[in-house]
Amino acid sequence: MALLELRGVTRRFGGFTAVDQVSFSVEAGEFFTLLGPSGCGKTCILRMIAGFDRPDAGDILLDGASLAGLAPEARPFHTVFQNYALFPHMTVAQNVAFPLRMRGRDLGAVRVRVAEVLEMVALAPKAQQYPHELSGGQKQRVAVARALADLPRILLLDEPLGALDAKLREQMQVELIRLQRDIGITFIFVTHAQPEALALSHRIGVMRQGSIAQLDTPQRIYGNPVNRFVADFIGHCTLIAATVEAVEEDRLVLACDGLGRIEAPRNGAAHAGQRGTLSLRPEQLRIGAPGSHADLPNRAAGRILDLLYAGDVTTYIVECAGGLRLEALLANAAPGRTHAHEVGDAVEVAWSAAAGTYLHE
Repeated sequence: MALLELRGVTRRFGGFTAVDQVSFSVEAGEFFTLLGPSGCGKTCILRMIAGFDRPDAGDILLDGASLAGLAPEARPFHTVFQNYALFPHMTVAQNVAFPLRMRGRDLGAVRVRVAEVLEMVALAPKAQQYPHELSGGQKQRVAVARALADLPRILLLDEPLGALDAKLREQMQVELIRLQRDIGITFIFVTHAQPEALALSHRIGVMRQGSIAQLDTPQRIYGNPVNRFVADFIGHCTLIAATVEAVEEDRLVLACDGLGRIEAPRNGAAHAGQRGTLSLRPEQLRIGAPGSHADLPNRAAGRILDLLYAGDVTTYIVECAGGLRLEALLANAAPGRTHAHEVGDAVEVAWSAAAGTYLHE
């Protein structure tokens, strides 16, 4: 039995449906993420799980028992918000102790537990400091420590890293993974940041307009998106209109606008004559001088229109005949050069028959 289950949950605000018959389950010890653009309904779902909002239809179950009518404070969950919601007049230790004191715990036991949790998040030396004396990352760890103090069954995290700078976000992602692994508490995480979701999650529910567009592991969502929305939302890709010419044993033959005949991995739902989209990830494409990739079945000639240098890699934007643009990623491994090609260079972009994903939706 799943730890938490949503069955046909719907939430409306007047004539607007924010969450539309959403169903999914979360296993004990799982790091589960709801990912999607602003306004897709992910925070609304988190609020209904926490008990701050009620569904108009459907049910939410914990260990198979409905949570309907159970107040937020009676649910064995805690929420970490983006703004941390720390009490400015309390020290770090007092903030962490607050939920334990509200539950009437013995003061001696509270002191022991606070020390344990602060050690866990590497903030023991900051116990007597106040929130205004802490960095953004330290405040975030205090908020997590307070939420973990009385060992909730589920920790709900609503964009908890959104206010941090890029480097600190990466550090906190590592911290969250370590904490979740070491403590074993179930995490339900809400974010609009795709790299964050891919790095942290065991499974991801990608949301669109109040519904789950795809629910799967990060690897399958990135490598095997089920529709154009998921492919375009997760990471970078080039989307090319395509028609299925033939369905063979292990591949598809596609007629792609601006590319001609292309071989792609087989999609079980594809059939000859079907119109769809070919999704290509930049890292799947090889780029070199014209004629340098004769061993690959899919090739396109073009010129470097632009390039995006990112230190370890460069993304090349190649304009092909007819105006089609492809993005190809190349590692900057050669010493003494920042990138291998210059704007205006004639190049060839190529990829194998195993690369890309054909999408019929």
